[in-house]
Amino acid sequence: MAPKWAPRTLPRMYHFLGGRRRAAIVLAGTLTGSLLTFGVVSTGAAAQAPPSSPSSSPSAPAHYRGSATWSQSWVCGQPAAGDAACDAILLTPDSTTASAMANATAPSTTPGCAFTPVATQNGYGPCDLQSAYNLLTASATDGSSRTVAIVDAFNDPDAASNLSTYRANYGLPACTTTSGCFKQVSQTGTTTLPRNNASWSQEISLDLDMVSATCPLCDIVLVEARSASQANLAAAANEASKLGVVAISNSYGGSESTREASYDTDYHHAGIAVTASAGDSDYGVEYPAASPFVTSVGGTSLSTAVNARGWTETVWGPTTGGVADEGTGSGCSTVEPQPKWQTALGLPAGCSKRIVADVSAVANPYTGVAVYDSFAYQGSSGWLVFGGTSVASPLVASVYALSGVTTGSGASIAYKHPSDLFDVTSGTNSSSGCTPAYLCTAEVGYDGPTGLGTPDGTGAF
Repeated sequence: MAPKWAPRTLPRMYHFLGGRRRAAIVLAGTLTGSLLTFGVVSTGAAAQAPPSSPSSSPSAPAHYRGSATWSQSWVCGQPAAGDAACDAILLTPDSTTASAMANATAPSTTPGCAFTPVATQNGYGPCDLQSAYNLLTASATDGSSRTVAIVDAFNDPDAASNLSTYRANYGLPACTTTSGCFKQVSQTGTTTLPRNNASWSQEISLDLDMVSATCPLCDIVLVEARSASQANLAAAANEASKLGVVAISNSYGGSESTREASYDTDYHHAGIAVTASAGDSDYGVEYPAASPFVTSVGGTSLSTAVNARGWTETVWGPTTGGVADEGTGSGCSTVEPQPKWQTALGLPAGCSKRIVADVSAVANPYTGVAVYDSFAYQGSSGWLVFGGTSVASPLVASVYALSGVTTGSGASIAYKHPSDLFDVTSGTNSSSGCTPAYLCTAEVGYDGPTGLGTPDGTGAF
């Protein structure tokens, strides 16, 4: 099923989709302690009614500060035929909120976290993510001498300095070009980099920060494709496999086509875990997430909870905050064959090809993550809040790096250890449903939007 590509710019209040004005969702709240308590306010009318808005949004991430209003925008534009778009979504505060955010509160501490932030930022930080996914011990002790590759399009001239700022703020060990921890190369492996691009630079900052948050002791290599074409991005992914990496993250996607199978070999590398974002335009499949040789990573809404875990997750979809036609991708490929490890699940009839996704992690912008990016795009720079399955893909790639597992093919490792994942059992990414239902609706066990579940330590990876 082809994704319903939404235009990836969002005016101040309205999201335009195919010439139709759709209602945007704006968060309104009051400051309570160090958190904002949120409600959802619908603004504007829709020519075709969007899904009913929930009475309240998911709980906001720790340390959201300021007044009431946030809006969101897709970072990358709608991809042309044969191209891919990044899967990052920026959550932007209004001017009053932005002003209040300048007055940072004292940083909080997470019990068991080995890293202490210097200043509080809006959005989840490393200790939050490590706590949510039972990685506090692994993130503090594992990953040394292992390298995670990030594949994106175009060049971010500030990648190294932004990475240093993020890591210094959260008390993470330095990762610099001088030490050899961080490298930045082109799709041919040289240091002659492609042209600068501010929107993809936001994606790059997000990816680098999520590797840092999840696997602070890992080395990182950024491989930059010369353009956003599927061909160049696939070539960059193939180049990454030659650079001594244990995992490769791809936070982008484009519509499926009959040509995609010709790129599959670029994502198929024995002993290397390759992850790909499932997409941000709700129910529908994009490539390379559809490749049977990648771990396709769906998205959730992640909130703190009073339970044994301390956290809870639901499917990120159009009923979990945000705007209509926004949520994690999932569904049945129209092109790629179904891997044997999915066939073995014995799922209901209705999809005989590759099913997206395999696993999942946080992606809802309204339960988003803190990122630092200095290369201004559409007036946004500095400390920012991001969502999208671009958060989930590098996070899961880094969990593979923490585990150190270098055997298996594609997502097959996780399918052998489903009990080592947090099963996500509620929510949907389709306002109109789908057939069979598990392709778009969470269930006990496997489902399309969240796959087998989210990381519960490194056991499934």
